[in-house]
Amino acid sequence: MTEQASVLFEERAAAGGKKVAIATLNAERSLNSLSLEMIDLLQEKFTAWENDDSVACVFLQGAGDKSFCAGGDVVALHAGSAAYGEELPNNGAIDFFTREYILDHHIHVYSKPIVVWGNGIVMGGGLGLMSGASHRVVTENTRMAMPEVTIGLYPDVGGSWFLNRAPGRTGLFLGLTGASFNGADAKFVGLADRFVSHDQKAAVIDGLCGLSFGDGSLDASLDAHAEVSKLLHSFEKDTVANQPAGNVQGHFDQIQALTDADSIPELFAMITGYEGDDKWLSKAAAGLKNGCPITPYLVQEQLNRTKHLSLADVFRLELTMSANSARFGHFKEGVRALLIDKDRNPQWTPAKVDDVTPEQVAAYFVEPWDKHPLAEI
Repeated sequence: MTEQASVLFEERAAAGGKKVAIATLNAERSLNSLSLEMIDLLQEKFTAWENDDSVACVFLQGAGDKSFCAGGDVVALHAGSAAYGEELPNNGAIDFFTREYILDHHIHVYSKPIVVWGNGIVMGGGLGLMSGASHRVVTENTRMAMPEVTIGLYPDVGGSWFLNRAPGRTGLFLGLTGASFNGADAKFVGLADRFVSHDQKAAVIDGLCGLSFGDGSLDASLDAHAEVSKLLHSFEKDTVANQPAGNVQGHFDQIQALTDADSIPELFAMITGYEGDDKWLSKAAAGLKNGCPITPYLVQEQLNRTKHLSLADVFRLELTMSANSARFGHFKEGVRALLIDKDRNPQWTPAKVDDVTPEQVAAYFVEPWDKHPLAEI
């Protein structure tokens, strides 16, 4: 292993001559934010491991204890995006989104177990890596969010797929507000499978290395996926008492009431008009109120359009939306205000939710190419 590499790769010996492959996002200073180099390294190695019969299972983690992955490298994406009224400077942003979605889709359809250790911050592109894995583990430190409303984007990386599958309208609410949620919440909305205390990570990896992976030496009735599930279940039973209380399930009825609207302006008014003393709901309302005016329309429209689409078609639609996000200026302005100039004073165009037109929303769903870059997934 090379310590300076942006992703570290390791293969450990397991029972029956098999191996457990470990990938570590190695950008601790940036909370393991996902760069294009990291995406390409993961895709290359995941493909090799999938084709290697000796590799039985993949374990994906982030370096350090603070974050699995805080999202994509939006500062780099900023450079490849257009400002209001300008031409797209290059294909940098679109190329990044394309290769990221290919990797995310690959994880969804991977033929071998992938265990993702979702400790600490898991946001944006980090959820793209985690959501499609076969075995998604959260800990007492897990803090998730899809906060794209703050930067003029929308919940991408498969957000259309997993937010549509959350109970009731909780997916819509989380996508609109960028609200933060913990490991218990992640299990409730379908973004995690097991809770295991973070101090058990090394023991879990050792346990994986002790599995037979379906070779018949232990329990021939269990295939590799089932063996991993059984192992993680045993760890969860021993540590689930450490699981923190969630917010989403406890606020389910309020979320349903606040999202029971017939139009985006009405929905916006209901959520941002919350005047109760609940801190979690108040923070969620502020996230929407201070966000990009066009994002709520995009969130609602993406969820409506993708309800019955295949996984591949979901990623194709999202790439179209992301390419247009890079072209139309909202994304570049949002990243500028939050992460480049850090003035936290984005000058959105249009400036208000009520001023967004149907034509502006529809433009995000028009394919800007003759052949879709994800046509082959």
